[in-house]
Amino acid sequence: MNYIWETPEEINRGIAERLRRIRKRQGWSQQKLSEKSNVSYGSIKRFEESGQISLISLTRLAVALGCVDQLKELFQDVPYGSIEEVLRER
Repeated sequence: MNYIWETPEEINRGIAERLRRIRKRQGWSQQKLSEKSNVSYGSIKRFEESGQISLISLTRLAVALGCVDQLKELFQDVPYGSIEEVLRER
């Protein structure tokens, strides 16, 4: 059994913090990222503060920041939890 020691909110804030660092590393303001991604400035600000954002907006941010491949890899290598899962997939 896998134990998760973070809440979903903490996980989201961590993702937001990593994207914020990528944005700053590229020298972009929140306003510039808004223009490049077609995500509202308010949504970007809220995301960086709280971790709350829609999936389509997160995808747009990832595309604009050049890190869409990491997003596309989500759930790629999820291990099976049991032989029953293997059988159900077939």
